[in-house]
Amino acid sequence: MNVEEIMNSGKIYKVGELTEAQGHYYEYLQQMEEYNAAGYTQEGLEKKEKILHELFAEVGENAYIQAPYHAMWGGRHVHLGKNVYINYNSMLVDDAHIYIGDGTMIAPNVTIVAASHPISPKLRAEGYGCNEPVYIGKNVWIASNVTILSGVHIGDNSVIGAGAVVTKDIPANVLAVGNPAKVIREIGPDDDVYYNHGKLISENLI
Repeated sequence: MNVEEIMNSGKIYKVGELTEAQGHYYEYLQQMEEYNAAGYTQEGLEKKEKILHELFAEVGENAYIQAPYHAMWGGRHVHLGKNVYINYNSMLVDDAHIYIGDGTMIAPNVTIVAASHPISPKLRAEGYGCNEPVYIGKNVWIASNVTILSGVHIGDNSVIGAGAVVTKDIPANVLAVGNPAKVIREIGPDDDVYYNHGKLISENLI
């Protein structure tokens, strides 16, 4: 396997050795710092857009990350679909690939972790780690302070409630909450009628 395949395989490898083998690591981090410092003038916004498209693996139309964000590889292994919005203080541990589908919204202080380490103290002391890609579907809403762990798949249209820790796959069209996150119900027709604990959408839509 090549370096890219090893880093996304779920197999145990020496993290430092593969990081060095990839090259350009610190360049990616420097670009991330420049993004975070670019500001909100027209020039700054144009600089952000340029860096995002140069740095990330994929960037769909109208995708945007609110600064500051932090990523292990600067976002080099992150794939953003169209109209993705990521709010303040996102933490993207992108040692393996992270895929975020079209229209997905991510609230402040969300952590997406595509990397892990063995429980074995011996292996950790020797510098071993393991990664698995994370897949987040289309039109997902991830609320504040959620943590998503490596290897997780989240289906289209689902909602992950604030503070949840997602350790296992979440299917499409459900609401999941808690630590560890569990599905509490499906998203259904009533969700097009009511919002926010029983308020009528028709009476409150501006």
